[in-house]
Amino acid sequence: MTNITLDQAQRILAAGAARAAELGAPSTLTVLDGGARMVASVRQDGAPLVSIDSSFAKARTAVFFMTPTRDLVGAVQPGAPLYTLDGATAEQLTFVAGGVPINDADGAVIGAIGVGGGTPDQDVQVAEAAIAAL
Repeated sequence: MTNITLDQAQRILAAGAARAAELGAPSTLTVLDGGARMVASVRQDGAPLVSIDSSFAKARTAVFFMTPTRDLVGAVQPGAPLYTLDGATAEQLTFVAGGVPINDADGAVIGAIGVGGGTPDQDVQVAEAAIAAL
């Protein structure tokens, strides 16, 4: 399995941080590799403390499910197929928009970015701008 490199992660973080600044949404951005382990993270001045944990959990969830977290929100609602799934693992997951997988040229997941600090829509905008830097 190919993983995201530190150089790629740093480019992603720089582009995402720039977009967060444009939006006026101080954020924490976290890039994980394909095994859901830390490659790099940045917390902008003024980003809420909770954004540290939420950005990591969003990225982890995006890696584990190989899909953006915004696409999973409905699946974890009461009565839905994945309801209570977050209790099935010791690893923190979150089903809130802002986690996006990063794919290589062949479509394989090589990592993910998680963004926390803005609204869910802002977090998605930041994540998408960050990935576009690749």
